[in-house]
Amino acid sequence: MNLLTEEILIYGAVLLFCMLVVAWYLYRQWRKTKITEEKIALAQRDGLYEPVSLHPVVDPGNCIGTGACIAACPEKDILGMRNGKATTINASRCVGHGACFHACPTEAITLRIGTEQRGVELPHVSKTFETNVPGIYIAGELGGMGLIKNAVEQGRQAVDNLTKTLKRVAPADYDLVIIGAGPAGISASLTAKKNKLKFITLEQDTLGGTIFSFPRNKVVMTHPMDLPLHGRVKLTETSKPELLSLWEDILTKNEIVIKQGCKVEKIEFIDGNFAIATNSAGILTAHSVLVAIGRRGSPRKLNIAGEDLPKVAYRLLEPETILDKNIMVIGGGDAAVEAALMLADQNNVVLSYRKNAFSRIKAANDQKIKGAMEQQQLTVRFNTNLMATAEDHVILSGEGGEETLPNDLVFIFAGGELPIEFLQKTGIKITKKFGEIIMKH
Repeated sequence: MNLLTEEILIYGAVLLFCMLVVAWYLYRQWRKTKITEEKIALAQRDGLYEPVSLHPVVDPGNCIGTGACIAACPEKDILGMRNGKATTINASRCVGHGACFHACPTEAITLRIGTEQRGVELPHVSKTFETNVPGIYIAGELGGMGLIKNAVEQGRQAVDNLTKTLKRVAPADYDLVIIGAGPAGISASLTAKKNKLKFITLEQDTLGGTIFSFPRNKVVMTHPMDLPLHGRVKLTETSKPELLSLWEDILTKNEIVIKQGCKVEKIEFIDGNFAIATNSAGILTAHSVLVAIGRRGSPRKLNIAGEDLPKVAYRLLEPETILDKNIMVIGGGDAAVEAALMLADQNNVVLSYRKNAFSRIKAANDQKIKGAMEQQQLTVRFNTNLMATAEDHVILSGEGGEETLPNDLVFIFAGGELPIEFLQKTGIKITKKFGEIIMKH
């Protein structure tokens, strides 16, 4: 074999190897694209493709297909690869961690709220977080930013800003009334303490606010947060009770007491100050107000007979303490499914959902609830509605008519009512955002 023949063979082998590598690469790209397109078709069928809140938008021109955004996302199948570029799949399941935004090496991702077709109503706020009503500020989820880290930062910035411009025109009970004790409200409270303001923090429910309505057992925070008067907090995946315990410790150390179970019903500007009418603390006056409530607002009620009984609740706090009860869970979202699964270990649980199938729950929850149904760990009643509840029973309406079931407890997970009307009565301007950028590099 001469030298030329050997060179031809060598070059031929190298060329063949390169062709095989390219073919393997193209096959993998094709395979990923096929899988992603199948998932998108399924998401479109189930109504999960269109985003309902904060979500990532990928610029294909800047995306180089590293897949870093997909790897960074703590949720499943929010993003996928199609034709070598990242794209959204189950956009409506995005809970706004922002991990994909930070992980992208080419800054190809922006976080937006609403779409060109579906708008999201948000209050008007300035860069200092002040609304169109001078002296009233908004921070956190209500303003469109539900990320814990960013809500904490907004709470701090809002109070720092209002402290600089605080006007004490007439005597008032407080310099500042903070409404809401979620991440933004807690951060605002710590900042108000640091700035030596006379303030009070009101929470219509309990400490933690909307964090405890999250449809997940775990709270995921992909980046550290800085809490005023405490310092840096770095948590990756923690339980909601663990996060609550952390906040309680920080507030206790700084001698801050949250007035829980106190709902604000009305805010008026009277004689140079704000008059805040509450359900349990009377009318409070303040020079300024920070609204740090969640977008869910108050739990949505069914307006049925017996809904005001003590046995009816709108969230589940300590499922391990509930034993040997007949329980009715109402709803078809992640919160309802997770509650039913947790309670089914030690109780007789019936899950009632008004539609014929679950369509907006996480894949893991979908598998768990199907497994529990197959093993008869609980009963799921599709196409049913709760009509009334009494001390020892409930009345359920379905395709076969009404039936009475023995019952000790009822948990209703029907979502929340946006506090739009409350804000508008206060004078705060509400605008609908269609695909507006919330975060960009």
